[in-house]
Amino acid sequence: MNHSPARDNRQPSAAVVRQAIEWMLRLNNQAASARVIQRCEQWRRAHPDHECAWQRVLSLNVDLKHRFQALPSGGVAFEALENSAQRMGRRQAMKLLTGLLVAGSSAWVARDVTPWQQWTADFATQIGRHSSFQLADGSRLQLNTDSAVNQDFSATRRLIQLTKGEILVTCAVGAQHPAPSPLLVSCQHGVLEGQSGRFVVRQESDHTRVSVIEGRVLLRSPGASSITVQAGESYSLTAQRADALPHPDMEPGAWADGLIVTRDMRLGDFLAEVSRYRRGHLACDQDIAGLRLSGVFRLEDTDKLLAVLPQTLPVRLQYRTPWWVTLQRNA
Repeated sequence: MNHSPARDNRQPSAAVVRQAIEWMLRLNNQAASARVIQRCEQWRRAHPDHECAWQRVLSLNVDLKHRFQALPSGGVAFEALENSAQRMGRRQAMKLLTGLLVAGSSAWVARDVTPWQQWTADFATQIGRHSSFQLADGSRLQLNTDSAVNQDFSATRRLIQLTKGEILVTCAVGAQHPAPSPLLVSCQHGVLEGQSGRFVVRQESDHTRVSVIEGRVLLRSPGASSITVQAGESYSLTAQRADALPHPDMEPGAWADGLIVTRDMRLGDFLAEVSRYRRGHLACDQDIAGLRLSGVFRLEDTDKLLAVLPQTLPVRLQYRTPWWVTLQRNA
């Protein structure tokens, strides 16, 4: 199957890039079967972003090989690295290949596979981790999985810039700031102003979701008038508008306690949420995506979390690898 390299302005997600790297590692294995080759081709045809990611990762791999071969004994060094990757476990091999691709000086891989925000941010977390920080004014900042934040505090301004992911902010007022400036949180789609209370900010590619747990928050976006969000309310914020959201099927901020708390949540949506806390592919067949579940699930071990699902739903887990998990209907 021949494809010309993608030359448009597509920017595949980090998850799609990692999938492309996984397929490359499988095909580079000398034991790769005709079935693996066929499945890789099916994956590439499934979505334009898949083919785009494949071509770019492939071109980076070729470019890197040429760079090695330009050095004395470079070809031997690259072959040794490839052979080492084949002998390694999949996680270690992905780490090695990703590191090599980043070393190839391609900005899009540096951004999407190993996000530059996490290298330069004041606060950051990796996939599956969450952290808590005390800010200079006494406010508390908690970062969810795969998130990055910068701060800009001075005598006249308190600003938190969310560059990626999700945060839980607990505003501090009182002795440290007798007449405090508002605590500002900027995101891709606007600015939030918190005077008191606790609120969650989750930045997606096309919108930012704001959920107020305590107190109130003022929302401002370039295309919408200011809106005050009260405790118990959630809003979706874009550059053009701010829309109230119905009562969520997942408790906002429960992740700060290491939990996912659901209320009549679709299985497909639940798995999409769990996938944020683990690497690899996690999905379910479409005929069970609409099954509903409610409960409290611990995030510290997502494999144990997934093992609970067949106890409450008519599903079974299929592990093709530790990083490729599918839920199917239990026959």
